[in-house]
Amino acid sequence: MTTSEGASLVAPESAGTAASAPVVVLVGNPNVGKTSVYNQLTGERARIGNYPGITVEQRSGSLTLPEGGAVTVVDLPGTYSLSARSAEEQIALEALLGLDGLPRPKVVVVVIDAGQLSRNLYLTLQLVELGLNVVVALNMLDEVPENPPSPTALANFLGVPVVVTDGRRGAGAGELKRAIDRALAQPRVGHVAPSYSAELVRDADEVALALPAAWRDTKERDRALGFWALSSVDADDELRDIPLTLRERCAEVRARAEPRDIDRELIAARYAVIDGALERLYARVDRHPPKRASSERVDRILLHPVWGFAIFLGLMVVVFQALFSWSDPAISLIERAAAFLSERLTALLPAGIFRDLLVQGVIGGVGNVIVFLPQILLLFLMIGLLEDSGYMARVAFLMDRVLRTLGLHGRAFVPMLSGFACAVPAILATRTMERQRDRLLTMLVIPLMTCSARLPVYTLIIAALFPPSHWFGWLPVQGLLMVAMYAFAIVTTLLVALLLGRTAVKGRRVPLVLELPPYRMPSLKLTLRSMLERAQVFLKEAGTVILACTIALWALLAFPRTTVSDTTPPRAAASHVASGTTNPRPAAPPPAVEAEDRIRNSYGGRLGRAIEPVFAPLGFDWKIDVGIIGAFAAREVFISTLGLVYGVGDTDDEALPLREKLKAETLDGKPRYTPLVGLSLLVFFALSCQCMSTLAVVRRETRTWRWPAFLFAYMTTLAYAFSFVVYQGGKLLGF
Repeated sequence: MTTSEGASLVAPESAGTAASAPVVVLVGNPNVGKTSVYNQLTGERARIGNYPGITVEQRSGSLTLPEGGAVTVVDLPGTYSLSARSAEEQIALEALLGLDGLPRPKVVVVVIDAGQLSRNLYLTLQLVELGLNVVVALNMLDEVPENPPSPTALANFLGVPVVVTDGRRGAGAGELKRAIDRALAQPRVGHVAPSYSAELVRDADEVALALPAAWRDTKERDRALGFWALSSVDADDELRDIPLTLRERCAEVRARAEPRDIDRELIAARYAVIDGALERLYARVDRHPPKRASSERVDRILLHPVWGFAIFLGLMVVVFQALFSWSDPAISLIERAAAFLSERLTALLPAGIFRDLLVQGVIGGVGNVIVFLPQILLLFLMIGLLEDSGYMARVAFLMDRVLRTLGLHGRAFVPMLSGFACAVPAILATRTMERQRDRLLTMLVIPLMTCSARLPVYTLIIAALFPPSHWFGWLPVQGLLMVAMYAFAIVTTLLVALLLGRTAVKGRRVPLVLELPPYRMPSLKLTLRSMLERAQVFLKEAGTVILACTIALWALLAFPRTTVSDTTPPRAAASHVASGTTNPRPAAPPPAVEAEDRIRNSYGGRLGRAIEPVFAPLGFDWKIDVGIIGAFAAREVFISTLGLVYGVGDTDDEALPLREKLKAETLDGKPRYTPLVGLSLLVFFALSCQCMSTLAVVRRETRTWRWPAFLFAYMTTLAYAFSFVVYQGGKLLGF
């Protein structure tokens, strides 16, 4: 969900009448299993992860209740409070209170981590204060078996229904649905409330007088909104469309209250109520649940400044080497299947444009992209297992030591980590960061992270131009090169962040507050489901965007449809001159030569040759240039474009895989594409911004074309400069 500028921040109760079903919202702290509960209620398959920052926009689904009624269930981003200091908290606040024209929810389901009861109850207490119809889902009770909190005691303390759930396994989902049904039929307001000082009450009442008429309700709710405004509305907030009178009133009350700290007083009053009730909320009153000793022991190693980084790098080497060794049989199978299908269609269909389109455009183009599906599946599987175990949050903690020295906020690591999958959701995930400056800087460097769209390109270049040899007899060159490309992307990202953070996007540093979730046994079922969903997204893109681009590029490379007599084949003419014959009758060139000459003279070939002088200093010829043009639609299209370049007009009896054709390409009897050319091409793709979707989402988040244009310009310049240095420097060194 996004909000529009210029809309009214608060809507009356009647705003919900436009909806056909009552709205039930799910809210809770980050990483409490809220999205798992949402999946169990709605039957959907929203992404789940064992680290904060997974949900950054609201998602909604339908739920049929036991009594037959239908409701809309909305999963909100995780938030620790209603202070709305970050974009994700603002999304949650607007949905919970019916702000910005949204319908006010009929039921609010608060998901609580049983192992972090004190912290989770702070948000719950705020919701009860506002008079919302609250139902509590007490989640993860199985993780504190030594001394679990009592659901009955918790319900008596809050004055609202409490249901025990297990979002990962689905336990308690039926009882939660029945509790929602009862709450809709008989709304219930909790009775717990903090004991605020007389000064705070006076301050809140004074602020409440400045509330717009549309916000007004009961005196208790108006006062609660006054407390909310005192803790949220200030000069540094990014709340949209706050009435000027309310903003000025909050500033006046705060100024008059000095040297009192209103924020501290509000927090202390709420935690006084929570801390005073904790002892009676647990099954045994002698102690609270102990800290997870096993997690602490493991963290002593994984969070070590030396051993932690060493283990992380070792894991990455294993992961990326597995991408080659484990996926190769599946890749070979897909290559053989594509070759067999091409041969059969060639034999069955009559020669003509339609056969060329199917064989060379569709199968030759899209097939060369789908061939890398096994590697993408393996990458998502391994990353998913690491996320679900809780390890990735530890990596974020490790990386904060580096990020904060470079001007990046530590929470930038979660969006940057998401950038390994795709830059688009990663840029959306920057909403978890509080300051606009931190979000903007992170947006500008996320596209430098090695997304999954680059993986097929890397795999093709490495497999084709770098032999599967080993250093020192055991270190795999291909796996190490893949790790090196990911490491290169990370280092470059950090250095660019350092530069931009001190020039284009200046700002002060703020400390990292990041929750380290407990280690959990990964759910193979959920990980496999997530992996298959991402595979569907990849195949859908291959069947739509990439297919459309491939057909367009095939047309550019196939037309105009010339014959040998239309042009003078360069190599045929050269042979006659060399033989010294006069007035010779031109001999028909070999089929491979004729095919290449036809491509050279196509519209796409002419465009590639037109820009060849620009990219020649990087070691690229016109064929690679055509691929680079196609890659601006999507990076994977580079592969399908090369497949077209090497497949259009191909008359070989046996269709060779694209990587074999790249290996066999020669110039003056020598390999045309050397490892140096391959390294230059890898560097170019690592740094260039060839993704229209990324530029579009940056435009959406910044609401201006200035930053997308800046992003495209600096990344393209950086890619060209680094690739130039690699290729020309390698030539000087004799490579």
